[in-house]
Amino acid sequence: MSDTAASDDGEATAVDAEEVRHVAELARVRLADDEVDEFAAQFGDILEYFEALDEVPETDREEELVNVMRPDEIEEGLSQEEALANAEETEDGFFVGPKVS
Repeated sequence: MSDTAASDDGEATAVDAEEVRHVAELARVRLADDEVDEFAAQFGDILEYFEALDEVPETDREEELVNVMRPDEIEEGLSQEEALANAEETEDGFFVGPKVS
């Protein structure tokens, strides 16, 4: 495979092997040489998709955006005893959960 992906209009979007190795290093991914070539072609294809987005026309938006969230309302909460009432295990007024290492 080549390090260049050709677009439909004949223009080439180049992604070279060094760029792929650099991205792989940043992502802490080890790539074999044949994978580098494959990813270079795939990255070229991805860049072509982004170039296609440049051709999408912008639209005018006349409506104003409004907040659709309701305002916060203060309500009475549970007491500590009510909150812990159905807990399998508690300790010193707190929930006890499984140990995580």
